[in-house]
Order: sequence, then C-alpha cells, then structure tokens
Amino acid sequence: MSESLAARLAAPVPRYTSYPSAPHFSGAVDADTYGDWLAQLNPGSSLSLYLHIPYCDRLCWFCACHTKQTQRYEPVTAYLQGLFQEIALVGTRVPAGVTVTDIHLGGGSPTMLQPQDMIALKERLADAFRLAPDCRISVEMDPNDLDEARHDALAAIGLTRASLGIQDFEPQVQAAINRHQTFEQTRDAIDASRSRGVSSVNCDVLYGLPHQTLASLERTVERILSLRPDRIALFGYAHVPWMKKHQTMIPEAALPSTTERFRQMQHAGQMLTAAGYQPIGIDHFALPDDSLAVAAREGRLKRNFQGYTDDAADALIGLGASSIGQLPQGYVQNQPATGEYLRQVATGALPVVRGYALSADDRLRAHVIERLMCDFSVDLSDLSTRFTDGATMADEMRQTVLMDDDGLTVMEGDIFRLTAAGRPYARTVAARFDAYLSNGKGRHSIAV
Repeated sequence: MSESLAARLAAPVPRYTSYPSAPHFSGAVDADTYGDWLAQLNPGSSLSLYLHIPYCDRLCWFCACHTKQTQRYEPVTAYLQGLFQEIALVGTRVPAGVTVTDIHLGGGSPTMLQPQDMIALKERLADAFRLAPDCRISVEMDPNDLDEARHDALAAIGLTRASLGIQDFEPQVQAAINRHQTFEQTRDAIDASRSRGVSSVNCDVLYGLPHQTLASLERTVERILSLRPDRIALFGYAHVPWMKKHQTMIPEAALPSTTERFRQMQHAGQMLTAAGYQPIGIDHFALPDDSLAVAAREGRLKRNFQGYTDDAADALIGLGASSIGQLPQGYVQNQPATGEYLRQVATGALPVVRGYALSADDRLRAHVIERLMCDFSVDLSDLSTRFTDGATMADEMRQTVLMDDDGLTVMEGDIFRLTAAGRPYARTVAARFDAYLSNGKGRHSIAV
C-alpha cells in the first residue's frame, strides 16, 4: 500500500522552505523596499545572517545550488570584496540595538576560503552588526578543502556547528555525481572540528542517487552512524536538469524509480531511528539532546531557506549573490549573477532584484504549511485566535479530511493531523493549502 501511494502521490511540489515559494517572487519588491524593511526592524529584535559563497573548486553534478567552479582564487577574492561592501550597506540600515544571534556560511564551498579571509569575513560582520556573545556560527564544510590552517581559522571565528555534505560513500555513486570524498577524509574533518571545541556536527546524506541500492545506502548510513554526528539530514536527490544544466551529466537510466526512492528513504530512516536519532520533520534526524530535537519536542521547530532550524531570530538577512532573506514584511532575493551582484554593490546599491510582500492570507497559509512541515499537525482553534480568517481555513482543513481517500490526514478534536501513513507526504498535503501552486509558475522536484 505505501509503495503504491508513493508512485501515485509523488507529484512534484515545492519543498516549502518558504511560502509563497521562490518562483512567485517578483520585481515588485526591490532594493528600495528592502531598505525600508530593514529600517523598520524593531530595536531589540534579533537577526540571523546567511552568507552565500557561490564558488567551488569542483562542480558536483547532483548540486542544485547557485554556484560555479573555479580553479583560481582571484574570482573569490573579488567576490569577497563585494560581499564586504554589502555587509556594510546592510549594517548601516539596521537600527541600533538589533542583535545577530546566528550566522550561517553556505555555498558553494565556504571552506575553500583562505584562512585569513575567513577571519576577515568575521571581522567585517562584527564591524557592521552587533553580534551576541553566544552567537552561533555554522559552516558548510567540504573535507576536500580542509587543512589544519583552515580548521584553526574556523575555530578562531567561533565555529559552533560543522555541517558536512557526505551524500554517499560508494565509489560508483560518487563517480556518477562527481563527488569524490572518502570516509577517512570525512572522519578526519569531524575529528579535527571536535578537537577544536565544535559542539555540534551535522552530516547530509542523499537517497535517490544514480546507482544507489538499498544495500549500498545501508553501507553509507552505517558509516555515518559510526561517526555519531549530532544531526543527520536525509535528503532525496532533486533531479532538476531543466534548472541545473550540469545535472544532465547524471545518467537518468541509473536513477532509482519512485518506489525504489521510497524504499531507500524508509530504510535509511528506520536505521537512524533504531540508532537513537529522533525524526525531525520530513528529512532530519537528531540525537535527543540536540537543540533541534529539543525544539521539535517543545513545538519551537521552524523551517526556512536552510531547512529545519531552531533559530528563533526575528528576521533572516541573506548576504551574497542569490541569497534570500526573510523579514516580517516578506522575502527578498539578491541578484543571482555574480558579476551583476558585484556591479550593484560597487555603486552602493542593495543588490535585491526580487521578493514578495506577504498578504494576510499568505501569512495564514504560511503558518499552516510550516506547522504541517514541522509538527505534522495544526491546532484549528489556535488558527482562529491568531488569524482573522482562521475559522475559514479551519473549515478548509476539515473538508480536506473528509475528501481524503488515502488516509493521509485525520481530525482529532480541533487538531488537524497527518497520520503515520501521511507523514512521508507532508509536502503533498501542504500543497493542498498552497493558493499559488495551480498557476503553473516554477517546476519542482518530486515529493518523495
């Protein structure tokens, strides 16, 4: 039954790291709008910063991020100068008293930065923003880039969470996705981080990759478990070659079928829970004492462009080409093209090119979708208290249960809840409350 559901319900839908999703952003929200939104931040509020480093020294064919390959460091140096300019531009527009509580460096490969540039980047942030003494700093790490000097620099900037992409340890799979990374490299990178006081380690693993089988994925998961990371993200490979041309290098005939993907997801998830990890949302697992697991148990789990988080900041500021920010008024996205991004910040302009201003209905639906993705449930009485149209949405959700022939949802008093059978299809259920999905904007990865 579950596999037949997977084949039928795995239609492409958004990942819902925002609502509305990014394909619905437009130029109606521009740099002037963004400047106004920054100025309206409440003094005393908290900020989370995401810094995008859009360079890698090799291009992984599975990757769907905004990144480019370079074998020279000069483009990275030039980009950092632009990033420093944007940091200063945004910092001058943020009211005094606003405090940064979280910083995340993503990519691309942030660990390809030279050690002195990592330290300079942290110094620029400290000059432009008020950083909390206990500010959490997470960095996406490629073990192929790392050496002792870089590990020392990461420790110097106050790294608190190391996030390592593993994907798969099988040589045949690695060759098919152009991601060569040994278990020993990964182990050594984690050991080096922990020896320098890093308190949390996250590892990413993918299912649905070319040449993956249940047996090969099991071997990878077993090796990851031997490292005992604090968090594990189990993502389904998103095959979107119409959006990322380098994915055409991946042999589609070697990709698992939808039902095989479902089996891989289920089997890997069962292995992780059996090893003592708590399931978090649709694709994360954490040890019980990890802050993400604690937030999930306490109903404080959130979802943003970085996935699941316990980040409680009032706003997320995106810095760097293509990065996305989330403010109380809505979303903003920077210029994706690196060259144009650098030209804009050089003129003293905020590099925002599009975004979305939230309506009252957007806020209501965003809340419903986030709670479904985080908690697998929504309190309908709470909806009526929080939102003017909450009662209307509650009726819509009750009607969804009545029309649900697959047993994905159920009403328990005033609680709309996904059943155990429905949890793997949280994105599919959430899509039923997406008022924009039917307009045809954007193509998405499959839901399993």
